[in-house]
Amino acid sequence: MATVSLHNVRKIYPYATVMERRKQRDAKGEAPKRTNLQITEEGVVAVQAFNIDIADKEFIVLVGPSGCGKSTTLRMIAGLEEISDGELYIDGKLMNYVDSKERDISMVFQNYALFPHMTVYENMAFPLTLRHERRDVIDKKVREAAEILDITDYLDRKPKALSGGQRQRVAIGRAIVRAPKVMLMDEPLSNLDAKLRNEMRAEIIKLRKRINTTFIYVTHDQTEAMTLGDRIVIMRDGYIQQIGTPQEVFNHPANLFVAGFIGMPVMNFFDAELIREGDKYSVELDGWRVPLSEKKRARLLEKNIQGGPITLGVRPEHTMLWQEGGILARVDVSEMMGSSVHLHVRAAGKDAIIVVPVLDSEESYEPGETVRFRFAGSSAHLFDRETGKNLEW
Repeated sequence: MATVSLHNVRKIYPYATVMERRKQRDAKGEAPKRTNLQITEEGVVAVQAFNIDIADKEFIVLVGPSGCGKSTTLRMIAGLEEISDGELYIDGKLMNYVDSKERDISMVFQNYALFPHMTVYENMAFPLTLRHERRDVIDKKVREAAEILDITDYLDRKPKALSGGQRQRVAIGRAIVRAPKVMLMDEPLSNLDAKLRNEMRAEIIKLRKRINTTFIYVTHDQTEAMTLGDRIVIMRDGYIQQIGTPQEVFNHPANLFVAGFIGMPVMNFFDAELIREGDKYSVELDGWRVPLSEKKRARLLEKNIQGGPITLGVRPEHTMLWQEGGILARVDVSEMMGSSVHLHVRAAGKDAIIVVPVLDSEESYEPGETVRFRFAGSSAHLFDRETGKNLEW
């Protein structure tokens, strides 16, 4: 299919454009987007020095909070936004000044963007009709796509007679009938309820295996990012924070933002002390000292990290309640989550969450009760107190 490369791509909106969009949002009664985007003499920088090489048939997910620049990046790839600086290549060809319709891409939007007066069949056939394909070719491709997406029974219906999930299937079907080199998806599941989102995630995974194209997917939902992507691009305020596989960004977050964004429940953070004694390292939290694992010690030694104040990160699922010793915590809220109990506690001056498997304990935890917890040295994430960067990577 196609490779996609972005080299130092930037997007700058002139002040006039930014103010006009703000007026449009105010007129619609929409809440303003909260961002910390850089403001220069040229305007507001929405995307900063975006660099990535996407392999053929790879599934890339752009994820981050609202206003981080992920949708703007997708629209630049689609040709719906001009690239202010940098270069975009699709299949090795420079695309900066190539018209959107000549890029051989398809895009699935958040709001489906279906024609209400057309049937499902006509909506899916529309891009092929514009190409002046033969009727028998159109019919074959539409019915093949409908079978893949399990919407054959709805081909004669209008969009208003379909559920949200069915409409999204139609929008995806309209995109795949063209057999595009690149499939772009801009938060396609955000308008669906939780159950439908789960079902459609599974459908997209199945679809990806059947159509063998390059996917670039935008979402603010980290669960979608972790389950769908071969690699994840985590963005904040127009900057790439980290690119890696789901396992890499979960196990080795590059900084505090990534650590707090990836994972549910979110990672616990504490003010702690990193202690170095020769070639040995440990962390001390609230008077409790935990030796670090051999792998962590080796990485810290390689970078010659010295002891001192750090921000310690521990994922809630990596904490363990303990009868004696460990860190003292006061229970504020106890949430029953089915297979586990989530204890919201106050420990070492910070709010934290402890995940307790139900099989391990059938006890109830009341607000105000005190508990103790521990964590293994292999589960500790160490961040620079000033810069927020991971000390190991």
